[in-house]
Amino acid sequence: MTQHAPRVSIRRHAADGYRALLALETSLAAGPVPKSTLELIRLRVSQINGCGFCVDMHARDARRDGETDERLATVAAWRETPYFTDAERAALALAEAATRIADRAEGVPQDVWDEAARHYDEPALATLVMAIAAINAWNRINVTVRNLAGS
Repeated sequence: MTQHAPRVSIRRHAADGYRALLALETSLAAGPVPKSTLELIRLRVSQINGCGFCVDMHARDARRDGETDERLATVAAWRETPYFTDAERAALALAEAATRIADRAEGVPQDVWDEAARHYDEPALATLVMAIAAINAWNRINVTVRNLAGS
């Protein structure tokens, strides 16, 4: 892919919306879901959406916060590796299903939701849903305006 400069500055030209997304991130960070789990779902959703900017940023953030190379390298294949807890697996499955919502007539399958609900109470589930929505929004912004990894 040819490297391009960003098409438009969302931070400058849609400042209120940008600040609102940042406020949402602040709220998520204060919520009941472990930061490591939030970073894993951000990374996985960004991989699905092909957002190089977010994949790079969330892998770096997770590594800085102590995440292991094994988990970072295998999050795309989390079902096939032993590195994730059952709760993390449930969050990753929910993140994948919600991100690929158009792939199924029923949206997020009930069994995926039920498994997440086995590991997370309602406040944590709400936080997960909001975190998944937020990273999907960030991915769509960054892919659309072509923000480059490392910038």
